[in-house]
Amino acid sequence: MTTDRRGLTRSELLLITAVALGTLLNPLNTTMISVALARLQDEFRLTFGEVSWLISTYYLASAIGQPIMGKWSDLFGRKRVFLLGLTLVTLASCLAPLSPSFGWLIGFRIIQAFGSSALFPSGMGMIRSQITAGQAKALGVLSIFSGTSAAFGPSLGGLLLHYGDWQLIFLCNFPFIAGSFLLAWKAFPRDTQKPGRLSGMDWPGVALFSATIFLWLLFFLSIAEGANAWTLAAAAGMSIWFYRYELGRRAPFIDVAFLRNNVNVTLIYAQFILTNIAFYSIMFGIPSYLQQVQHMDPQQTGLVMLSIAGFSVLVTPLVSRWIDRKGSKPSLVVGTLSTIAGSLLLLFIRDAAPVTVIFPVLCVLGFANGFNNLGMQTVLYDFVKKEETGIASGLFMTSRFIGTILSSSLLAALFGKAISTPQLHSMAWACAALGVFMLLLTLRLPAARPGLAKE
Repeated sequence: MTTDRRGLTRSELLLITAVALGTLLNPLNTTMISVALARLQDEFRLTFGEVSWLISTYYLASAIGQPIMGKWSDLFGRKRVFLLGLTLVTLASCLAPLSPSFGWLIGFRIIQAFGSSALFPSGMGMIRSQITAGQAKALGVLSIFSGTSAAFGPSLGGLLLHYGDWQLIFLCNFPFIAGSFLLAWKAFPRDTQKPGRLSGMDWPGVALFSATIFLWLLFFLSIAEGANAWTLAAAAGMSIWFYRYELGRRAPFIDVAFLRNNVNVTLIYAQFILTNIAFYSIMFGIPSYLQQVQHMDPQQTGLVMLSIAGFSVLVTPLVSRWIDRKGSKPSLVVGTLSTIAGSLLLLFIRDAAPVTVIFPVLCVLGFANGFNNLGMQTVLYDFVKKEETGIASGLFMTSRFIGTILSSSLLAALFGKAISTPQLHSMAWACAALGVFMLLLTLRLPAARPGLAKE
């Protein structure tokens, strides 16, 4: 077989491409919708708090779906689950544009979230089992690819809305789906194991986890109209119940014993949650603000949001080389400081602000995202043994979705029924405060322990 300069065979390159086209669907669809929120508010006559359910339910389904689909890929075969995921995304992308009401649209988005959640764990598992030489580089490329694709979502969504309507945001998935499906069908080896049983799942753990996340979501969404003490008490009680139940399970849905025994890893997850709250608050809040207060059309909004995506991509190769030489901690220090600086610079944006003011501020936030995204992905494996890579990666993705769920709750609390410049400034202060906590967690990071997985 022919190889490229990195030593990967042609079949391995096809496999990586199949996984890459599939895994970008989830992060891309999480942020493409941000530019369409104002349009959907008008179409279905919703407040921002109501339309934010389109975001939070997608993340809720993704947070639950990722570990479920990861377990299913072990039980039923990675190729089967990967193709099942693509089929579900296809079904949802066909039906969502035909939604007769907002409730139906939420339902189809949930199906889309579950389908796209199958692609990352099954695809990563396939790469780990099929690619031996250059595996770390292949996994790193995919991690960066899935992370930066989220930043391009608003720009792509803006262009689609300019030339059509919100339905195009779902229809544009088909080229990625078709490419991934055909390549996976050809490049993925046939599943050798016999299909497992659904009884192998920790279904009580799934139910408790789902209820815990949902109750916390309800509590944070209630803050805008006065925090509900009963919801807070129910969420806290459910969290304790979930923790104690999973601690006694031999094959838990979420391995809380792993979290308890790896304090540094747990704090990295906490920092990643904060990082995603800040990043996705900006990715969802800014497009709606630009359209409703600065009166930009979707195409202009998408082009302005390209500043975040562009700088994220531009700095990533530089960050990668810097991490190779100096480790992850310096990158995270720069990233968290940039998050604080970019958030505070949002305070200089006023009503009818020129693009020459808005664009540079968003560039700083894109710069921060490039450093934080790669830094968080690499620092995790400084404290994880090789045999713990699978569980650590799954919990890392769960942390991402918990952060995104909380970001939609923060926006609903801040923007409520309308969006204005003072509310944007409130979001800026909140993100700056999150940046301070991120910086403190970064500074407490010890040096990586010797003998752990650093490929």
